[in-house]
Amino acid sequence: MSPAFTNDQHLNDVLASFDRATNPRLADVLRSLVAHLHAFVIETELTREEWMMGIEFLTAAGRLCDDRRQEFILLSDTLGVSMLVEMVNQQNSDGATEPTVLGPFYVPNAPARKMGESIAQDDSHDDVLILGVVRSSRGEPLADASLDVWQVTPNGLYDVQDATITPMSSRGIYRTGADGRFAVRTTIPVDYQIPTDGPVGRMLAATGRPAWRPAHTHFMVSHPNYRTVITHVFDAASPHLKSDAVFGVRDSLIVDFAEKVLSFDFVLDPILDDVRNQS
Repeated sequence: MSPAFTNDQHLNDVLASFDRATNPRLADVLRSLVAHLHAFVIETELTREEWMMGIEFLTAAGRLCDDRRQEFILLSDTLGVSMLVEMVNQQNSDGATEPTVLGPFYVPNAPARKMGESIAQDDSHDDVLILGVVRSSRGEPLADASLDVWQVTPNGLYDVQDATITPMSSRGIYRTGADGRFAVRTTIPVDYQIPTDGPVGRMLAATGRPAWRPAHTHFMVSHPNYRTVITHVFDAASPHLKSDAVFGVRDSLIVDFAEKVLSFDFVLDPILDDVRNQS
């Protein structure tokens, strides 16, 4: 009688199935994914019913994805994976602006805004002016840097979540002047809950986790030959700084929006530098 086929033999067969892949990086990523997934099943002694629940969860997440909503990004955010990807990829030098998550509500091609112009379509709310400089980690101001800015509207929803909100409201792209300076005007951000009407919301409820995000303004800051940073500026007054649903808060990104006129600089690392050797 032949010995029983083992878990390790099964794993080796699956891993070997990628040997003919023409893309080495793809093969490496898939082998690592399979190895960790098999280890997860063995470690947790996953039942058939639990595996099917997982498949149904992912199916439900996929059904909620369209050009206005991305449930899989939300899932990645709430599991801390999105933040980890930013940390692994950014590898900043000391003093460079810390990254945080892109989030599921980014929309490309926002309208260009003039220096000091507001991204808000509704001027009936308190606004704030964010002033600062985009500079390199060596200290040089960066002229014509791009600041792609977006934010939740005062009702706690992004424009893509609410059809009554003017499209591209609370979004805009600014350019720095010759001295690297910028002036962004927006409404004072509000705390808000991530969508809880889908599988991610059910996961949070089942595990007793809050769905709140602390008030913040998103920034994607870029310049040729420098590494783009995707980050937030958080409101120091938010009660949710220690319980952000997507694990995105960093102390260096917290400011006092109550000042109405505040200063925050963005520091970018050169693309060609090995920033780990600068630390």
